[in-house]
Amino acid sequence: MSELPPDLPRLRTVVTYLRGELGRAERALNTAEEREALAARRRPPAEPPAWLIERGIGAGRLPVRVHAGGCWDSRKRCTPIDTDQARRALVEGIPACPHCRPDTALGMPE
Repeated sequence: MSELPPDLPRLRTVVTYLRGELGRAERALNTAEEREALAARRRPPAEPPAWLIERGIGAGRLPVRVHAGGCWDSRKRCTPIDTDQARRALVEGIPACPHCRPDTALGMPE
């Protein structure tokens, strides 16, 4: 920005102008945020992943259970995995969730 004027009347004019511009910018920002929030509410929710692996608590965070994607018993410690990873985990002995039964859904014998 260029240098500001040294005299009081012109400085007050600049400050008044900038306050007006700031007010307009804040109103435009609020309008844009409202428009974005409305668009976000209109978007369909993301599809849940087909399969999840639940990890334990602690340093190693080892896998403790395999879930189907929409399982009501999945927790925050779950991460999405693909079908091959879910099958491999079950074959390696990671237990299937007793509620959503991913082993049955994948056609694997007990």
